[in-house]
Amino acid sequence: MTHKHIYIYSPSGAVRDRLAFKRGVRRLKALGHEVEIDSCALSRHQRFAGTDEARVQAVARAAASGADVALLSRGGYGLTRILPQLPYEAMAQSIKNGTQWVGLSDFTALQLGLMAHQQHTHGAFGAGAVTWAGPALGEDFGVDPSLATDEQPLPDDIMESCFEDLLTGLGEGTGWRVPRRDVVATKAAAADPEAPINIAQAVLWGGNLAVLSSMVGTPWLPKVPGGILFLEDVGEHPYRIERMLTQLLYAGVLHQQRAVLLGQFTQYKPVPHDRGFTLRTVTDWLRAQLTVPTDLNPHGVPVLTDLPFGHVPTKVLLPVGKPVDLHLMGSEALMFWD
Repeated sequence: MTHKHIYIYSPSGAVRDRLAFKRGVRRLKALGHEVEIDSCALSRHQRFAGTDEARVQAVARAAASGADVALLSRGGYGLTRILPQLPYEAMAQSIKNGTQWVGLSDFTALQLGLMAHQQHTHGAFGAGAVTWAGPALGEDFGVDPSLATDEQPLPDDIMESCFEDLLTGLGEGTGWRVPRRDVVATKAAAADPEAPINIAQAVLWGGNLAVLSSMVGTPWLPKVPGGILFLEDVGEHPYRIERMLTQLLYAGVLHQQRAVLLGQFTQYKPVPHDRGFTLRTVTDWLRAQLTVPTDLNPHGVPVLTDLPFGHVPTKVLLPVGKPVDLHLMGSEALMFWD
């Protein structure tokens, strides 16, 4: 068993479910890890985990902790309003020293802000810009195990295995099955349906769609031409998902990518007047927009679905800011990194 130092901090929304927080801490300790809790992890100011200044200081303490992992307590909202104040150089140095920053949801703002800062300051992303899209303490490690079923153990064993791979340095990639219908649609939409999807050394970036789209036009959204963009969201109706994708499309972000990966979009409710407008409608619409050949993508931008990442129990860990290789072999999508 790997024994690591994990630092828990709260840079976004206030922790509302303290039982989940405690369960998450217990679970990490049961896995053999040393858990250090930031002094303000359970603080509250309005809907936030402390004032803006206090949350900036929490990020700074995480960067100075020397921990193996700086793990988000929960997402919510709050990081976009402190993007100009975040200690980016300290974070980048901590990454170079071995700290892995892990989280999801609102954490997307910190991840992309760090990438943009490294790009503006150093002209490239580099090792100090790589963070991990992955679990949060309460949502993933602190999930109530009494809700588990035979088919779905809780906490999720795939999530925990991927987290363990990160801690041991064994994680070198991930794979998932793309629904056959979407494989056929992706091939049919391409300018050259026979062209294989083999993409080498493209920077992986993305995260929560609502957070990412809100950063368009700001200095905190990195420019990643030739990248692989992954997206997920929770509680957003398909028409709102399409509206945010439209923002990225018309801002020129999507056509610059080598591929777009759609993760899990969950916890929304269809309404009667949708009249057949579904998430698949959105996916088909997006794929149709991205068939236009460009100098970067003479065969259009492929859109692959069902990436196991989002606000779901079963999630892989993804290295944001790191070059990856992506292959589609039949219905099997494979992604590798060094």
